[in-house]
Amino acid sequence: MAIEVGTKAPDFELKDNHGRTVKLSDFRGEKNVVLLFYPFAFTGVCTGELCALRDELPTFENDDTQLIAVSNDSIHTLRVFAEQEGLEYPLVSDFWPHGETSRAYGVFDEDKGCAVRGTFVIDKEGVVRWTVVNGLPDARDLNEYIKALGAL
Repeated sequence: MAIEVGTKAPDFELKDNHGRTVKLSDFRGEKNVVLLFYPFAFTGVCTGELCALRDELPTFENDDTQLIAVSNDSIHTLRVFAEQEGLEYPLVSDFWPHGETSRAYGVFDEDKGCAVRGTFVIDKEGVVRWTVVNGLPDARDLNEYIKALGAL
C-alpha cells in the first residue's frame, strides 16, 4: 500500500542516469519535489508519460520544483533511454538493492519485479501532499500533478 498524504516522505539516495547521487533530503527547505515511479524504460506507456513531462518541463523543474523519475532499470539503461528521448531531468535507478525505494513508498509490485505508476508531490518540508497510484497499463494525468503543485 502506498504511503499516504500527510506522511513524511522516506528519504533515499540513488544514482541518476549520469551516475550522480540524488538524495530527496537535498531538496528539503529548497524545492517541492514531484517524485514519479514508473515500471520500465523503453515501454510504450512509460515513454509517453516521461515525454509528456519533458514537453512541460518548466512546470516541473524550476526554482520551486524538482522532478525526479524512478524506475528499477540500471543507470546504463536509463542513460540510453534519456538520450534517445531527450529527457533532461533526473532518471534515477532503484535497481540495487532492487526496488528498495519503491518498496519504501509502497509502489513495488513483487510479482512483476518493478514499480507501479506512483506519483508523490512532496512539499519543501518533505511531507507528501498529493499522491496517485495507477496500475502498470494505466497512464497518469499530467494535469493532476499541475493542480497539486498549484495547491502548495
